[in-house]
Amino acid sequence: MRQVLRHIFEKKQAYARLPLFEHMRDERLDPMERLAFYPCMAFFILSFGDLNRFVLREEPPADKYQEMVNVHSHEDDHHWPWYLEDLEKLGFDAEARGTEWLRFLWGEETLQNRILTARLTALLKGTTGLERLVIIEAIEETGNVLFTAMLPLAEEMEKRLGTQLRYCGTFHFERESGHTVDADHAALARIPLDEETSARYKALADEVFALFEPWTHELLQYALAHAVSVPVSDTDSDGESCVMVRSSVLAAEAPRLSLVG
Repeated sequence: MRQVLRHIFEKKQAYARLPLFEHMRDERLDPMERLAFYPCMAFFILSFGDLNRFVLREEPPADKYQEMVNVHSHEDDHHWPWYLEDLEKLGFDAEARGTEWLRFLWGEETLQNRILTARLTALLKGTTGLERLVIIEAIEETGNVLFTAMLPLAEEMEKRLGTQLRYCGTFHFERESGHTVDADHAALARIPLDEETSARYKALADEVFALFEPWTHELLQYALAHAVSVPVSDTDSDGESCVMVRSSVLAAEAPRLSLVG
């Protein structure tokens, strides 16, 4: 299994170079501009709780590996309320009718969010506990890339807003870093695999990263298509301080929708 884990780490490094994460690391942009994708991932983030409860988890567990999966699923099935908290705190909770946000969640702009949920479910169907642990490892690494890029943006916004961002910030990041599966890496690495099984597990991990990549492109497309007004300080010709408003690079005007309430 050690080779499989190494393969997942290599795939993670390539995943971290995708355009969304380059955009998030672009220090020329204001943190709010780099977080403009945030409302777009609502469908997947909320459905991920159900993926853990109803797809990954099996009671009673068939073996010790499925038991590890179950423990992990209990750790990950309740993070979505933190996402909704931060959606409101970051100012994305604008007034909208129920039909408007339903069109948003099931519209073309969030298509890859729905596809990702469905295809992960299909990928997990009929898998063993150990195969699910491999899939979880790959999913966790995609999440680590996202939360690592998001953390410094959250820290800046927490200072600006004077409030804790539980999903985007340290609160969530520390819990993701402390997962049971992560703590059992050494035990997983010691599991012997023949070449055929190792190749199959690597292919499962490859499929996870392949499923997440279009999702990242959709998030970036959303960020660039939706203007985020950012106050910036400037000085006028008389030397007086004034406030200007800058919009996201390449962004077009578009309404923001409430996904709560």
